[in-house]
Amino acid sequence: MALPISHHIGAEHPALAGAVKFTVGSRASVSVGRSAPVAAKLNHNKQQQRKNEVASPFEMADDIASRLGHDITVAHLERLFSKQAAGGSSPPPDGDPFGRLPARVAYQGSPGSYCQEAAARAFPSSAAATLLPCFQMEDAFAALEDLSADRAVIPAENSLDGPIDRNLDLLLRHPGVRILGELVLPVNHCLLSLPGAPKSALRRVVSHPQALSHCRRSLEVLNLEVDEVASAADAARFVAENRVTDTAVIGSRIAACEFGLRVLDPNFQDRQLGGNFNRFLNLGLSSAATASSATAEHKTTLAFALHGGPSDLFSAMWIFESHGVRVARVDHRPNRKRPLRIVDRAGGKVAYLDYVFVMDVEGSTSDAAVKAAIARLTEIAAFARVLGSYTSTCHSR
Repeated sequence: MALPISHHIGAEHPALAGAVKFTVGSRASVSVGRSAPVAAKLNHNKQQQRKNEVASPFEMADDIASRLGHDITVAHLERLFSKQAAGGSSPPPDGDPFGRLPARVAYQGSPGSYCQEAAARAFPSSAAATLLPCFQMEDAFAALEDLSADRAVIPAENSLDGPIDRNLDLLLRHPGVRILGELVLPVNHCLLSLPGAPKSALRRVVSHPQALSHCRRSLEVLNLEVDEVASAADAARFVAENRVTDTAVIGSRIAACEFGLRVLDPNFQDRQLGGNFNRFLNLGLSSAATASSATAEHKTTLAFALHGGPSDLFSAMWIFESHGVRVARVDHRPNRKRPLRIVDRAGGKVAYLDYVFVMDVEGSTSDAAVKAAIARLTEIAAFARVLGSYTSTCHSR
């Protein structure tokens, strides 16, 4: 059983105890600063110079003409560079859904997290992309909406622990954000330590509770103290920066690269019969079009509420099945707009909690069968919305 981290680490490494227990604050890495306009600075310098000089009318005329031409040139350059920063007018690379490769990709978590790893693998051809950590789940959505990021990568589900409900709720609360892609990756929990520190010197292992639960049997073999931390990536950074030799971290391979740690054991997780996988969603604004291949398999994710609640779910699913569209996944979340559903019964009124259903179906919204099924769903649903139509990429190893 995991003991409070302050019990083991606080006495010997009080800074580590504080580092791994605190909650990181609001998003601080996704805003893009802007310098003062070049023309304004040049004009100011010119004005100061004219105050200290006595010029003839001819010199003043030449100076005005020179300054006017210079300012026009500077203004043109400013427009050129601002246009280039916003995407430019050059032809986009082939297959790029944004008209340019995503330059800024937000992800949920700290540097060295599994989500950073997913963001890097989601855009392997965009080597110059800037990956922006968002320490709160809401921040990744906000980064898209305030145009601080072109795309966002968020964790959606683990094959052992189930869906991340908070991110489903955020998808429902941000109608302008759409699912543009899906990435399924195998979990690779690595046992990380300080380079040069002997394995025999280890006294404890720290990580996020989810990672610890995935490595329970492997941890029993080590017979070390086990402690839970809020962020494995933050713990890995602290171990590296403070040269903590007696503590190992269960984290990602990208954390080892980020902080210069040694991978003692890759694939430290317990061997599961069917494997252990994480599902990530690639998000963008609804105005962005998805790049697609004629041979790629598509998925469409829908959210809807039903007047009859769960008892009408069969009817909703049958609409798609009857059109030859297979249902791949169904989940539900509380209906925040209508928390209660009141039903008249013989003995009086009965109150039930109401739900929003989130359903994945096979096919694209451009398919005639999917389009017809969605149209029919809107006729029986209290509300219905497409959360995204996209392709899925799965890495089995």
